[in-house]
Amino acid sequence: MSDIDKKSQDQALLEAITWNDQGLVPVVTQEIDSGDVLMMAWMNRDALLETMRLGEAVYWTRSRQKLWHKGEESGHTQKVKEIRLDCDGDTILLKVEQKDGIACHTGEHSCFFLRWDEAKNIWLDESKNKK
Repeated sequence: MSDIDKKSQDQALLEAITWNDQGLVPVVTQEIDSGDVLMMAWMNRDALLETMRLGEAVYWTRSRQKLWHKGEESGHTQKVKEIRLDCDGDTILLKVEQKDGIACHTGEHSCFFLRWDEAKNIWLDESKNKK
């Protein structure tokens, strides 16, 4: 594919997405084999293009205001197997292979290890690495 064709393809991809006022789109990341939801993060246009270029998840960190290649420090990278866009075009779903099975910065498999217990009216920590 020529550089011109690639730029046209990238532009078509980016134009299909409904970006918020900050130029971001929410991204839900799911483990492809288990179906577990691992995390939620944000992407800007550069993060999405870099994800496609590398074949690994790259997000936009709002707190540090920069691109964040998932696993750049921990080694727990996410190999992207599928990129999906929801019907409204305003949320991306990444289906990934999670290296070492750890997606959360806490060392957990998933960032969603807190479960609301309605009877007790509290959040229960269901992590295996309870602090």
